[in-house]
Amino acid sequence: MARRNPDIPFERYADDAILHCRTREEAERLRDAIIVRLAACGLELNLQKTKIVYCKDDDRRGTHEHEKFTFLGYEFRPRRAKNYRGKYFISFLPAVSEKAAKRIRDEMRGWKLHLRSDKTLTDLARMFNFIIRGWVQYYGRYYRSMLHPVFRPLDRTLVRWACRKYKKLRGHQRRAEHWLRRISVREPKLWAHWEIGVRRMVA
Repeated sequence: MARRNPDIPFERYADDAILHCRTREEAERLRDAIIVRLAACGLELNLQKTKIVYCKDDDRRGTHEHEKFTFLGYEFRPRRAKNYRGKYFISFLPAVSEKAAKRIRDEMRGWKLHLRSDKTLTDLARMFNFIIRGWVQYYGRYYRSMLHPVFRPLDRTLVRWACRKYKKLRGHQRRAEHWLRRISVREPKLWAHWEIGVRRMVA
């Protein structure tokens, strides 16, 4: 890339890479050149995972077989955005990928928080906040609102935990939801995901 294509920006992590081309013809030429170069090194390009993606937005309104891709846990695709004047438009933006979101939800489910009735809400937050905060810092760097549906199951689990722990909430899910909602408003920094506004989705 440095010798033959210095004008084409690219990013690489391990064996994954993204190359920013201006036209489809340029992308096809570059793909073919990479195939030749890798072959000379005794390597082979995985053509099933390699694709040319059309970065569709308000300035590029055509269509293509591929209009999204994932890279480092992010999915890049057309998304609605708002400019500094408050006007909405379509931009090609990254956000947490569904695969990464599923992995997060699966890990949170494995914590089995609803069974930890021997702990206080503060104890649980102290036990797991460092993990949640890491997810927020990484996947929340772009289009943070896409993390809201990822963390809503965590609050539902906390509601189940409250119903098991407190007799006055046992069998009263709606009451437990309002209880958790009040705590999230009163102590928005207690849980890391509440700090990004997920608490507003509890009740």
